[in-house]
Amino acid sequence: MDKKILIIEDEAAIQKILSEPLTFAGYKVTAASDGLQGINTFHEQVFDLILLDIMLPKIDGYTVCEMIRQESQIPIILLTALDTEDDQIKGFDKLADDYITKPFSIKLVLKRVEALLRRTSSDMVSDCIRYKEISLSETERKVTVSGNEVALTHLEFEILLLFLKNKGRVFTRDDLLNLVWGYDFVGDEKGVNFHIMNLRKKLNVDYIETVRGVGYRIAKEN
Repeated sequence: MDKKILIIEDEAAIQKILSEPLTFAGYKVTAASDGLQGINTFHEQVFDLILLDIMLPKIDGYTVCEMIRQESQIPIILLTALDTEDDQIKGFDKLADDYITKPFSIKLVLKRVEALLRRTSSDMVSDCIRYKEISLSETERKVTVSGNEVALTHLEFEILLLFLKNKGRVFTRDDLLNLVWGYDFVGDEKGVNFHIMNLRKKLNVDYIETVRGVGYRIAKEN
């Protein structure tokens, strides 16, 4: 199992209560201690699921959820001591996927995480990622544009997959080096530019945008 989970929780004891069993269950866990750190950590790495406390310093969990939803459909489970119906409705209005109240059973958290990841993974297997004329199958490693298959290298495929999973999010060249090539890659930004150029040529559709002075993205569909 290589699923990565981000815990955004300000209480160190609860971070530990969550992190240890999740790690033992095979997940890769990263923790952030306030809303601002959580947003920054989310932008630094690619995660499969977020466990998000609501009562956070600096930026509250509702706002964090809202900010993340502006650029990603990553599964989000809210963890909070706020247990009224209105509190839960507000969480779902912010497009959270699930809601667990404190004090909670760690067994319940593990089951909710497992179920949500299984459901989202099932959706990915059964449905291609589609963006306008582009269709990408992660399981088949296949990309088509307007029904015509496009042959991509491994790195080109991974770059496109990253963009399509995070529509609207801007990735710097350093982001792409870290997330696609890997932290141990030794190279320069010219390599990123070269692969982006080749990917654009092969797709022959102008959807990969250059954000001047920052990096690249695929814009959200209107």
